[in-house]
Amino acid sequence: MSGIFVVLEERDGRVSRPSWEAVAAAQELAKKTGQAVTAVVLAANTEPLAAEASAKAVSKVLRIEHALLTPYTSDGFTLALEQLFRAQAPDYVVFPHTYQVRDYAPALAARMGQVLIGDVTGIGDGPVFVRQLMQGRLSGEYRSAGKGTCFVSVQSGAFRVEQADRESATSETFAPTIDASQIRTKPGAPFRGSAQTVDLGSAPYIVSVGRGIKEADNLPLVQDLASALGAELAASRPICDSGWLPIERQVGSSGQTVAPKLYLAVGISGAIQHLVGMKGSQCIVAINKDPEAPIFEVADYGIVGDLFEVVPALTEAVKAAKQ
Repeated sequence: MSGIFVVLEERDGRVSRPSWEAVAAAQELAKKTGQAVTAVVLAANTEPLAAEASAKAVSKVLRIEHALLTPYTSDGFTLALEQLFRAQAPDYVVFPHTYQVRDYAPALAARMGQVLIGDVTGIGDGPVFVRQLMQGRLSGEYRSAGKGTCFVSVQSGAFRVEQADRESATSETFAPTIDASQIRTKPGAPFRGSAQTVDLGSAPYIVSVGRGIKEADNLPLVQDLASALGAELAASRPICDSGWLPIERQVGSSGQTVAPKLYLAVGISGAIQHLVGMKGSQCIVAINKDPEAPIFEVADYGIVGDLFEVVPALTEAVKAAKQ
């Protein structure tokens, strides 16, 4: 068997959003190669995940079931996926670029005698896989030149969930051979951030603020606009470095990567480190008094003006439209 496999990750009992982005990437790859996309789910009981996957985005679902796959361990996942891929011999395997995938996928690729092309942001003809270098200043194109399965992980926010075509999938179960003695690590509690941590990657609307706000006392001006839009408040690195907003609200190469339906950049010049984290947004609106600000190069709509005049007027317009 050949084709494209995409490995889905579970989060809180459901398929995670980064997994659907990986499906969108796999389908983009399928357009380049003319191959079918198969989803792979792993757990002691995969029925809920398989049902979700089969109803939404792929033509086939492979269910890897074993008691030692729940809870997650890198040993268990590596062993199970290696057995599946050796048996099925897919041409490509696509992963979401998550902490869990980074834990086991390099070892899996090494056991298969392959490399992992990680953090991919685009797929071109060939196919070639695009990765950003030097914090987004450069882009490199990578092609799998060897034989065997090509392993790829895709950057969060680089492929839109809405791009994942909906199909009705068939299902098949695969039972790996795993012994308890092969699980060398004892799983701990899943990583959890602080109670205040915000998952900007799941936010459909984001209002982000930069140095143009001048001082922390002016932040409520932008918060009012975010509240009127029902959006999350985010920031560029200088705002978080100054302690005006918590680091969990930072967007960029050293913060979160986001791809909301609307990204409204207020007083953000558009340094490359920030653009890396938000340029996958569906609609980008920029407010900046500098007409030469780099943010306007990626913006769908730009407002050249003083944010202290534009933002209050925009907030009032949004509130009036809701009445």
